[in-house]
This record gives sequence, C-alpha cells and structure tokens, in this order.
Amino acid sequence: MKHFALNGETRKVGNKAVIKAFRKQGLVPCNLYGNGIENILFTVNEKDLKGLLSTPYSHIVDLTLDGKNNYTVILHELQFHPVKDNCLHIDFLAVDDKKPIAINVPIKFEGHAIGVQKGGKFVPGARSLRISAQMENLPDDITIDITKLDLDKKIKAGDVKIEKVSVLTDKDAILCLVKTTRNVDASAVAEAE
Repeated sequence: MKHFALNGETRKVGNKAVIKAFRKQGLVPCNLYGNGIENILFTVNEKDLKGLLSTPYSHIVDLTLDGKNNYTVILHELQFHPVKDNCLHIDFLAVDDKKPIAINVPIKFEGHAIGVQKGGKFVPGARSLRISAQMENLPDDITIDITKLDLDKKIKAGDVKIEKVSVLTDKDAILCLVKTTRNVDASAVAEAE
C-alpha cells in the first residue's frame, strides 16, 4: 500500500473560537489515538492534505508531529463542511506494522461481462471493500474480473478471495451485478414466439 508523508503541529484543547481561528489560518484540527497512544491533538495545513483526500486510494500515513515524533497512522474519520466541502476535522488511528490493519480499499472491475454482451446492463454496487491484513500485504486496490458475469448474476463480497487478506465487508454485500434490460426481455419473447 502507498505511503503518504504528513507533518503536523501539536495543539492544546481549545474552545470553538480557537478551532475557528485554526481554520481561518488554513489549518485542519486533527486527533490521533489508538494502539496504546494517549490522545494527541494537532493541526495540519489544509494544502498538505490535498494528495491524501482527493484520491480514491487509501494510504498508510507517515505522520511527523513537531518535527520529531513519528507515527504510522491511517485515516479513521473525516468531517467536511456541508456547503464548502472543505475538511473540518480528521481523526487518525495509530497502527502497528506487526498487527493486522482494517482499512477500506477501492475496487476495480476488469473485463467485459457475458451478460452485457447479451444486452444486459452492468451495475456496480460498491466502490470499496473493507479488508484486514498485515501492513506489507495490504493491496492498493482490489481487481475483480467480471468476464464470466451472466444476466441476473452478481458478485458478492464473500466471493472475493485474496491471499493473506481477510475481507471484513459483509459476505452478502453485492459488489456488482448484471441486470436484464427490456431489450433482452423483448428478444426472449420474440424467440419464444
């Protein structure tokens, strides 16, 4: 999995006015916790987050606080402004490279489904899959081959098998399917007649 370097400055607990002042300066208030670490409050420059937030991929974040303290973290929770769509707050979760990490990974569909060739419509059901694995085994994305997907057939999360990776998404969650369209129904009726 790709790594992303990020620098931040620790901060003290503040009221709404202090948090607003940070945001006016182009800083995003953040929180770091997990893996036996006591909560750490800090800020990062909003511009430094662009490469992390404007991509469908998940990253392992190499976080440096105050230029000296290094942490390996993942994005845990994000809050965005409902109108401006800028990031208001981020929670980071500290991880250990010796323990499995649970993270969402984007799905890529590959191939041309048989059902689509017969006139059906391909419908993606999910954009990402929640998985768990050791840090060195985490994939950047999960490629699903849809070439054998026929009319009215679906691929569920339980159908995905990846070596050294556990799928945490509910096994009955539909990742994609091929729907029968009206054109296919009409041609089937014409053939029957």
